Amino acid sequence: MENRQVGYIIIGMAVVIGIIIFLFNSALKDIVGTSCSHGTTCPMYGDIKTQTIIGLVLVGIIAIIGIVLIFGKEKEKIIVRTRKIKDELAEKLKEEKEKNLKLLNKEEKAIYVILMKEGSMFQADIVDKSGFGKVKVTRILDRLESKNLIERKRRGMNNIVVIR
Repeated sequence: MENRQVGYIIIGMAVVIGIIIFLFNSALKDIVGTSCSHGTTCPMYGDIKTQTIIGLVLVGIIAIIGIVLIFGKEKEKIIVRTRKIKDELAEKLKEEKEKNLKLLNKEEKAIYVILMKEGSMFQADIVDKSGFGKVKVTRILDRLESKNLIERKRRGMNNIVVIR
C-alpha cells in the first residue's frame, strides 16, 4: 500500500474518532445536566472540557500524520540491474583478470597455477607445494593481492589464500 493511501485511511480514522468524541461529549453533557444539582457551575463540566480538548488534540495529531503521509515525498524508484548489465560487468572483470595474468612473472604464475588447482589453501601449504621460502611466498602473494587476483583471509595464526 502506498503512503498516500495510508494517509487517506488515517485521516478517515481521525474524522471518525472526532465524531465519536463529539457524540460522547454531548451524551456526557446531557447526563451531567440531568444528574448534577449544581447547575452550570458543576465541576464536571470542566472535566468534560478537558477531556474534549485532549481528544481533539489527539485527533489533530493523527490527522497531521495522515496529511504528512499524503503530501510527503513520493516513493523512489529502485533500479535493479538486469542480467545483461551483470554479464557485462562479469566480462569486464574477466578481461581485467586476463590482462593481469599476462603481466605476471613466472614465480607469480607458478603460485597462481597452484591456487587455480586447489581453489583456496593455507599459505603454509603454498610454501610446501611451490618450493619457495616463506618470505618469497609472502612477497609474491603481496603482489598478487595488489593485482586483485587473490585475497588473504586471516584464520588464527594462519592465512587462507583464496582466488578472487
